[in-house]
Amino acid sequence: MRNTECVGVDKPWSPVTLGCWQIAPSGGWGDLCSKDEAERVVKTALDIGITAFDTAEGYGDNESERRLGRALGSKKHDVVVISKIWPDAELTLSAYEERLDGTLKALGRDYVDVYLVHWPGSYFDSPEKSDQLSKIMFRLKVSGKAKTIGLSNFQAPDLKLLGEGVSRFTVNQVPYSMLERGYEAETRALCVERGLQYMAYSSTAVGFLAREMAPDDLQYPARNGEVWFHEPHLTHSRKLLQTVQEIASELQVKPIQVAVAWVLAQENILTAIVGSRKAAQVKDLEGAGDLRLNSTQLNRLTQASDDYRQAVRAL
Repeated sequence: MRNTECVGVDKPWSPVTLGCWQIAPSGGWGDLCSKDEAERVVKTALDIGITAFDTAEGYGDNESERRLGRALGSKKHDVVVISKIWPDAELTLSAYEERLDGTLKALGRDYVDVYLVHWPGSYFDSPEKSDQLSKIMFRLKVSGKAKTIGLSNFQAPDLKLLGEGVSRFTVNQVPYSMLERGYEAETRALCVERGLQYMAYSSTAVGFLAREMAPDDLQYPARNGEVWFHEPHLTHSRKLLQTVQEIASELQVKPIQVAVAWVLAQENILTAIVGSRKAAQVKDLEGAGDLRLNSTQLNRLTQASDDYRQAVRAL
């Protein structure tokens, strides 16, 4: 698998990053992944060449971090580990240091490769708070406990509040797929201008573009809240899925690989994050980071995505 590059990270970073939300109990995915299966998921990712793993303190109250650290074992210092602080921490250096120390203890490491602010929300709704945030995060980077720092789910207004402080960050982790392109336009332009690469999560639209969904697949809150799983949007999202499946058939690959390859071909994408609680589904990602869609295939997929967006705007 080819590697990508991120400022401040001196390890090989695979174009596909394993998302580790699902390997621990959570409100979004329930408690269906055992500790043993979580270990199989991580080890399968390593076996197929994935060298980057995304987690957060908010994924099961540090349990995702603990399971990831255990599963990586002796390889935990060889891979890129990304974690995130939930922004409800008091906006002080000591509070952020305490949260980061908790993450490091859970992972069994003395640093994370990338440390992100999980959400802006109402926590950083003024230039003063945003400036304080950038200074605190920079201090964590200077300490060596975070090799580089970034943001998650920050849109154009949030980035503008950071002012010049935005230059301290290197990545912005955002939802991005053929069904969800809200972080294009002004937000992406600002990120490109300031050198913030996108870590694209939900790159298969919470699994919709990966495979046919069974009724049980829709029980999870993480999926149930997405409009493309339900009518009147579903009629149009299924047309997009059909195009993904057609191209996958032509290339003799899995639809999940086509969905990920399209994301990786877009502007400003550092990596595509894909999560699963099943090792067999992780295995389906093998080769996705190396798949190259030709211009005709990319245009067909983008046109299908555009058609979906136009159709739902008219609803």
